[in-house]
Amino acid sequence: MSSPAAAANVRHHFENAEQQKDASTIGMWIFLVTELMFFGGLFMAYFVYRQAYPDAFASASNKTDLLIGAFNTTVLICSSLTMALAVNAAAVGKKALLIMFLVATLLLGSAFLGVKTYEYHDKWVHHEIPGQHFECEGCKDSGHASLFFSLYFAMTGLHASHMIIGAGYLIFLIIQAKKGKFTPAWHTPVEMFGLYWHFIDIVWIFLFPLLYLIDRVHK
Repeated sequence: MSSPAAAANVRHHFENAEQQKDASTIGMWIFLVTELMFFGGLFMAYFVYRQAYPDAFASASNKTDLLIGAFNTTVLICSSLTMALAVNAAAVGKKALLIMFLVATLLLGSAFLGVKTYEYHDKWVHHEIPGQHFECEGCKDSGHASLFFSLYFAMTGLHASHMIIGAGYLIFLIIQAKKGKFTPAWHTPVEMFGLYWHFIDIVWIFLFPLLYLIDRVHK
């Protein structure tokens, strides 16, 4: 039986709040599966080319900044925690905590993007962006090192674009939370966004070792 608060947010094409919640959850999981396939193509390309050109990929990987990568990994893990706490705060009706944790998640996500912007700028300064003026000092095979950086920018850029979208939606959730839109009976948007944000975090957990760590063992 739906509560009055939950029933008030039921759209016309759903019979009750439970059906709407189930539909939202299934829809989000389907969306995340499509995103997984999207990223999966890039991961597959990385694995294929890394096997084909191991020396070039190893030397190019060592041009990435391990400290920056580790810092951003820590930041994202912390943001995943604050997002989980935000979902919990929404579930128990703690408006102030919900807003605080959403803002914290936004700040951590913004910190990640800021550091990534700095990292991209550093690659630009050192001519490590694939193209006519590409250079990779110390790389064993500059041509195939360029392939590594093409995948590096494609994978991290796609990930960053998802974070930018997430940051925009976080701002929307914060505004809605301040208006008191979310209650223990209805906080589905916060829950669904929590799944999205955790997905972003998990993707980076795979990107970090592949792009920053794995080839350093052979240095």
